[in-house]
Amino acid sequence: MSPALVQPFMRGIMEAPFPAPGRTISIKNFLPGSGTEVIELCRPSDSRLEHVDFECLFSSLSLRLLLRVFASLLLERRVIFTADKLSTLSKCCHAMVALLYPFTWQHTYIPVLPPSMMDIVCTPTPFIVGLLSSSLARLKELPLEEVLVVDLGNSRFLRQMDDEDSVLPHKLQAALEHVLERRKELAFFISFSSLEPSSLSSVVSEAFVRFFVEIVGHYSLFMGGSDRDEESSREAFRKAVSSKSLRRFLEVFMETQMFAGFVQEREIRRQGLKGLFEMRAQDYLDSLPGSENRGVNKFLKGLGNADLNQRIKSKN
Repeated sequence: MSPALVQPFMRGIMEAPFPAPGRTISIKNFLPGSGTEVIELCRPSDSRLEHVDFECLFSSLSLRLLLRVFASLLLERRVIFTADKLSTLSKCCHAMVALLYPFTWQHTYIPVLPPSMMDIVCTPTPFIVGLLSSSLARLKELPLEEVLVVDLGNSRFLRQMDDEDSVLPHKLQAALEHVLERRKELAFFISFSSLEPSSLSSVVSEAFVRFFVEIVGHYSLFMGGSDRDEESSREAFRKAVSSKSLRRFLEVFMETQMFAGFVQEREIRRQGLKGLFEMRAQDYLDSLPGSENRGVNKFLKGLGNADLNQRIKSKN
């Protein structure tokens, strides 16, 4: 495009209304000698995944270790990733943070930590840090306490706290693991049944979203009370799930900054949030005939079982 056409083209983009996710805007551009050209720009349906590479994460860590790291992040622990390559560090760190959606990591996050700043890993506050393997010798000399060190190159823990397997509710973890083991198969079947492409990233994201829906999908039923009722609402929210292991997990998880940020954002933007999580949470509530059924992992399992098979049969 010639420089003379850049300014009107950019003006056309800036004056166009910002499209909703998945929608397209059309920009007219005049090309000398060929008349007016219409350029269509489509906004991704889920821009969260636009620059996330989950497969790098799965190829670097076994599924069991990945879920143990995930559990540690939910409790806002200190986690160090190590790898030989900068690209592996940055991709895996970004992918782990993306798995936390709809929650947001509230603490120090440095995907690639320069050696000159290594003392940061001695801080007592939560962090996610990526460190090149060449710095491991120096890392071992530092006074580290309660830090999970993840070796991405060899799929192992160099340091751990030995309780990572017991953090997540067992049944939910098993259901999530089952779906993730079948992620490639599910991506193919969903594409086949819907006649639309489905990436591995979208399948992985969907699995973790449904995991969180099982845990906090009923949040909207306990919002809107006064400050005086906040404590009783929190306790009612925790007790609304039927699983004892899930209630125990919520008791700890509800004390994190991630959970506090989640609640605060939704209190501020009552009707403004309509993302993937909000849609799945509403589907979840609509599927429950009564509050006594909450906490059962049918919604998560449905991603890999009955509802998927039914869609395939209907297409055939």
